Amino acid sequence: MATRLVQINMKAHDHAALGGFWAEALGWGVDSEAPGVTNLEPQGGYVYPDPVAVCVDLVTSTEPKTVKNRVHLDLAATSAAHQAELVARLRKLGATPIDIGQGDVSWTVLADPEGNEFCVVDSGYDETGPIASVVVDCADPRAMARFWGEATDWTVHTVTDDSAVLRSAQGVGPYLRFVRTADVKTGWNRVHLDIRPYPGDDLEAEAARLRGLGATSIDVGDISWKVLADPEGNEFCLLTPR
Repeated sequence: MATRLVQINMKAHDHAALGGFWAEALGWGVDSEAPGVTNLEPQGGYVYPDPVAVCVDLVTSTEPKTVKNRVHLDLAATSAAHQAELVARLRKLGATPIDIGQGDVSWTVLADPEGNEFCVVDSGYDETGPIASVVVDCADPRAMARFWGEATDWTVHTVTDDSAVLRSAQGVGPYLRFVRTADVKTGWNRVHLDIRPYPGDDLEAEAARLRGLGATSIDVGDISWKVLADPEGNEFCLLTPR
């Protein structure tokens, strides 16, 4: 059995408006599977789920954003000139530059219209699609690489004390990066990972396997999927096999 990262879930006060921003930012199409939800995925023949993209779900929430998100997106640029053009376009769409203590770095840190942090990287991501990486803050990148490398069929590429990098087993799409930070997790993450087993797998058995790897179950009521937390307490959803 195995799972794969298929999407990120982002809480929003106005899911439609924030979905519109991200659709323009990524050049993706907009759909809605239910009231209060905006779904974003690539256009032009993309069939979900496909590792060439990690999709984005915007879900209504009344909870305020009070701290820096522990999960964010890095958007891909192919050169310094492209980075500058992309940043300018995103600012016209409603993004704002922010200082989160990044110092003098080659990437640009922005916030979307609801304050969710994201970065625009400068180069080296010609083949990932518009999302270069999904980035997760953590205390122990090595431990996170062990858990997520076994929880999913994504390949662990590099691991150090400061960061760990995974990518889909097919070697396509964005990277999943775990970055060491001293920040302590407080409250529920407004952005989290959604993983999905393959067709024919059993949801209950997969949830049990993940718990055996160190995940913990979270009871959120009667739903068709499972909500769990990784060994550092980051919530994630185990969706039904597909």
